[in-house]
Amino acid sequence: MPAAAPTRPALKLTHEGALTMLAAALAKANELGVPQNINIVDEGGNLVAFVRMDGARLLSRETSLSKAITAASHRQPSGRLNPVDAPNLQHAAGQRLTNLVGGLPIIVDGQCLGGIGVGSGTGEQDVEVARAGLRAIGAQDQTP
Repeated sequence: MPAAAPTRPALKLTHEGALTMLAAALAKANELGVPQNINIVDEGGNLVAFVRMDGARLLSRETSLSKAITAASHRQPSGRLNPVDAPNLQHAAGQRLTNLVGGLPIIVDGQCLGGIGVGSGTGEQDVEVARAGLRAIGAQDQTP
């Protein structure tokens, strides 16, 4: 049996892609009239783009980042952690994971490029703003 290749091709989210997502998410938040914190992270959970709109809740800055990291880490929308396991996972991850809704993975051509996390509105509003960011770059939407 041949040895596995030591590398694999991978797509990467560029800062231009992140800014395109951010602009679309901002436009949706403005359309809804809900000031938001919007975080976009790469596949390793590293911050690529962030904005705190005027009037957005201060602590939602932290929760929206956790939502983005959770979505990138688990390759699924935040809010889908098993409720029984969530506290232990949050503790083990240094409080960087959350079970709050509003984080979506950025999936393009079947590859997870990162996550977008939104916070300061209702969970439904947060998801709607995050979805606008995904649509802006043609990313797959995993929400029902």
